[in-house]
Amino acid sequence: MFKVVSSLIVSILCLVARSLRIEKVNGVYHVINRGNYRQDLFINEGAHEAFERCLFEACEKCGWILEGHCVMTNHFHLVIRTPQGNLSYGMKWLQATFANRYHRFHEVHGKLFQGRFKSLIVEEEGYLGTLQHYVHLNPVRAGIRTVDELKAYRWSSYWYLWNPRKRPEYLDISGALEHAGGLKDTPAGRTKYSEYLDWLSTNVPAQKEMAFEKMCRGWALGTKSFKRGLLESEDLLKDGSFESLRLEGRELSEANELQWENLLERMLTALQKNNDAISSEKKSAQWKVWIANLLKSHTAATNVWIADKLNMGAPQSVSMLTSRFKQEKQDQNSAYLDFTQNITK
Repeated sequence: MFKVVSSLIVSILCLVARSLRIEKVNGVYHVINRGNYRQDLFINEGAHEAFERCLFEACEKCGWILEGHCVMTNHFHLVIRTPQGNLSYGMKWLQATFANRYHRFHEVHGKLFQGRFKSLIVEEEGYLGTLQHYVHLNPVRAGIRTVDELKAYRWSSYWYLWNPRKRPEYLDISGALEHAGGLKDTPAGRTKYSEYLDWLSTNVPAQKEMAFEKMCRGWALGTKSFKRGLLESEDLLKDGSFESLRLEGRELSEANELQWENLLERMLTALQKNNDAISSEKKSAQWKVWIANLLKSHTAATNVWIADKLNMGAPQSVSMLTSRFKQEKQDQNSAYLDFTQNITK
């Protein structure tokens, strides 16, 4: 049985209903959490102020750069850069410290947040600015402020944009200004940024182009090559480790598919096949059955995915062909065994 060396991976992944979390030095993250059962936590200025104080203390304690934030009544959005690669440590401290202070002040007990915080690692180029716009527009999407009224929404990095003398030194939202057209952090630049957000708030095609609907989904925010690079950097696509590690959580299907694609590419290279061969050769070609059998035996790749990638017709054909392959003990012939050894050595 082929194994994935798990000591490093287990430190990064939690495999029981938890999301993939990769911690990197100088990583940028979109961090979200909600009140338990979506209850309102930040019900007054005192609660907002207490959370903001904890957030700023965490930034100082962990050396974070805060690149955006917005705290609503029952949830928060943070955009955090971690020069020391310590997101989990800092978030654990932040949430625990706020919970302890909240409990003492309100003389209550119980779980405040719905669970582990959610985080998406962000590809800085092309995505940081759009994420900052998304976070700043959160009160507008919730219908509690217009863009003109955002200046007065105290619990957001957008408020600090308009109050530069009150900004802490670790708050840096210049990426939003840069993405909005290379704007300067000046009164004129801020006014233009407000006009930009006003335009963006009602422009659905622009929001779609910027992938607003994906800002809180999955485990990473970026291009496919960026996500693949992240998995490679943590040995999750390591050559010679054929058996794919199944990542738990319904939002991680994309990460699983990146693993499967890496294995598929290795097998195609070993067989000297390409996309033209996939399209032109028979759906039941022997080499396709070889690949399908390995994928089904050693990964969680679905029949639907395999049939689509190898042009094997209906998904049930994959099961039929691989079952016949095993029944006829073709998986014991020397050519197939040589092929598997080339893939897994």
